[in-house]
Amino acid sequence: MIRKHFAGFAASALALAVSAQAFAGTVTTDGADIVVKTKGGLEVATTDKQFGFKLGGRVQADYSTFDGIYTVNGDNADAAYLRRAFLELSGYVYKDWAYTLSYDLSHNSGSQEDGYFDEASIAYNGFAPVSIKVGRFDPEFGLEKATSSKWVTATERNAAYELVDWANAHQNGLGVQVSGTAADSLYGSVGVSAKDQNDADGESTKQFNLRGVFAPMHEAGNVLHVGFNYAYRDLSDTAFDGRIRSRMGMRGVSTSGGNDAGTNGNRLVLGGANNLVAGSYGDDAAMGLEAAFAAGPFSIQGEYIKRKLEADDAAFQDIKATGYYGQVAYTLTGESRGYKLGKFDSIKPENKQVGAWELFYRYDNLSVDDDNGAFANVGDVEAKVHNLGVNWYVNDVVKVSGMYVKAKADNATNANGDDDGDGMVFRAQYAF
Repeated sequence: MIRKHFAGFAASALALAVSAQAFAGTVTTDGADIVVKTKGGLEVATTDKQFGFKLGGRVQADYSTFDGIYTVNGDNADAAYLRRAFLELSGYVYKDWAYTLSYDLSHNSGSQEDGYFDEASIAYNGFAPVSIKVGRFDPEFGLEKATSSKWVTATERNAAYELVDWANAHQNGLGVQVSGTAADSLYGSVGVSAKDQNDADGESTKQFNLRGVFAPMHEAGNVLHVGFNYAYRDLSDTAFDGRIRSRMGMRGVSTSGGNDAGTNGNRLVLGGANNLVAGSYGDDAAMGLEAAFAAGPFSIQGEYIKRKLEADDAAFQDIKATGYYGQVAYTLTGESRGYKLGKFDSIKPENKQVGAWELFYRYDNLSVDDDNGAFANVGDVEAKVHNLGVNWYVNDVVKVSGMYVKAKADNATNANGDDDGDGMVFRAQYAF
């Protein structure tokens, strides 16, 4: 007998039990009937919607080739790696309690030796439409970050995020977030997290995040979306890596796990410095604006980000950074991008034989004003990145992408004196 309570954290045992009973030809329960779905992963739920879980994941296999400023000596290099290899378990118990466990086996964002928990959280949804979430998860900051990595248009999210890489990353910390919707057009969230960075006394760095979205048009192919983001952390008495760096759309220059360009990979430094001593800087704040519009197969979106890192020591100067991107996309086969309040979703091909074909272009711009150290007398260091690509949504779970990237820097070069570079990225994705 399969007990409905197994639909909680004992998901693997339930899956085996369901499989065994299926071979026997009979499935029985001690309560509500159970529905099993296998399209795009394994999903099991009771018909009274009190208990359920889904086992899924994603694999993204990337190959990239690049030269110029992307490498130290300017010569061509390449990289082949798993960008992500997630195993994901999510579900709910007693209707109102939800959980998510997501582990990345690729090592790409963890370390060369270990994977990492991308998310491990528990949420209470009994105050609907308000949700309270606790655990390890990415704080909310930005439209592209809110959109799953499975369904962002380009292979990498916009380079402007690298100006504030702390703002929407959990960094192995824990947090609490309250989010909710109103009138089908409003979404908001506020969260506080403790990062894995400590001050001189061993107290963790605290971070505050706020996001608000207004979407009067919020259906696939009919979207009008505007949003605001704010993130703040206090670095007083904290030693930290203050470098502001960018891969300029080319992850292969430096990955945490898998093959990359090695010592010849050049991750552009736009400002800041490593190993900044405690007491050098204090308030670190970032603000972001986001907007998007979609009409049928056409969509356009963009974000603007501004950051200020304030000096606490008179020997240092404030560091300021600004960045933005603009993107247009068009689905040649006529399908619309999915949309859920606050984020875009997948494109579902209507013809499973042909799939859906999408063309896109994105321009990223980021600049840093740092009057300390190496950049004291050169003005802003700026990076400009052009991304031109195509996505083939083969079916609901398989996606193949190709993208050409052109980058140029102002007031910064690699060791060979190159200030621009070219690259290509290819990805095969399976999401279930």
